[in-house]
Amino acid sequence: MESIMNRIRNLDAYPKINDDFSSRTISGGVITIVSSVFMLLLFFAELRLYIQSVTETNLVVDTTRGERLRIHFDIVFPALPCTILSVDAMDISGEEHLDIKHDIFKKRLDANGNGIESRQDGIGAPKIEKPLQKHGGRLEHNETYCGSCFGAESSDEECCNSCEDVREAYRKKGWALSDPDLIDQCKREGFLQRIKDEDGEGCNIYGFLDVNKVAGNFHFAPGKSFQQANVHVHDLVTFHKDSFNISHKINRLAFGDHIPGVVNPLDGVHWTQKAPSGMYEYFLKVVPSVYTDVQGQNIQSNQFSVTEHFKGAEVGHLKTLPGVFFFYELSPIKVTFIEEHVSFLHFLTNVCAIIGGVFTVSGILDSFIYHGQRAIRKKIEIGKLN
Repeated sequence: MESIMNRIRNLDAYPKINDDFSSRTISGGVITIVSSVFMLLLFFAELRLYIQSVTETNLVVDTTRGERLRIHFDIVFPALPCTILSVDAMDISGEEHLDIKHDIFKKRLDANGNGIESRQDGIGAPKIEKPLQKHGGRLEHNETYCGSCFGAESSDEECCNSCEDVREAYRKKGWALSDPDLIDQCKREGFLQRIKDEDGEGCNIYGFLDVNKVAGNFHFAPGKSFQQANVHVHDLVTFHKDSFNISHKINRLAFGDHIPGVVNPLDGVHWTQKAPSGMYEYFLKVVPSVYTDVQGQNIQSNQFSVTEHFKGAEVGHLKTLPGVFFFYELSPIKVTFIEEHVSFLHFLTNVCAIIGGVFTVSGILDSFIYHGQRAIRKKIEIGKLN
């Protein structure tokens, strides 16, 4: 048994030195303090990395097909009233959404940018008690109201009971509504009067669009849109204006859900129009992105880069449609973000490396200083160093 213990004792890689044969120095104490502080700093830095998660980024080919793309927006137009502002979306597959109203909200703003309470339709309209019926007579007590579409009916049974219905019927026909006061519904609702009353107001328009995941565009412009000879046009004659101020501020524009740590390049962007009128264009390159958090939950979203261009027009010569246009195309490359924690074994390995590395370097430095001091002291004693 004694021989086994002796063999184990001979394997000791850390031989102990008797206290009588060791000496302590001031330089050794200073090095010990400095190295201990440095070791603690490195330990807490490593502990912070271990507690926090790290994100790994990879690039892969996007093989998804047939998906939908949700576009969130919140834009302020300080000089365009909500009544005349409309939203359209279209893509290269031929799908069009004109004068979109669902999932989109408008908030009227005064000249100072403060919100205005919504006014009920018809306030300020002339007092016409009996609306004009489709057959030409006025509405009687025992009749059901069916207003005329003024030639834009798609069938004999179709009724246009509001100014909006007539404008929509005209839009489907590809006709412009030149004088709303000639339309009984618009005159009763005070359509032109409402536009005049809202002159000088702004509009905060926000919501989201659900479109095909293909290249396309969406835009904000005055007037109702329609197709005329396969050309997308807006009915601007209705408003009797020569120019439109499309100054705007983008509070938010996002293609999909928010990804932690990602800031969209157009959030907070403000542009003020200097020319009388024109078209402001944003060209967006959309990159599909997938974010996976530490719990394994996926966020399907997109990032984008942007370039801008303004096409001006002279007063009274609206050769370009006044509005703000967003043209987007999709990248074939997808970015994946994987959030994960550093493993405990990796953390333990780094801590051991910190302790061993600092201990070794400080020991080498202490030995160098100690032996250097002894060599200098000996030379002084024998008189070889003055």
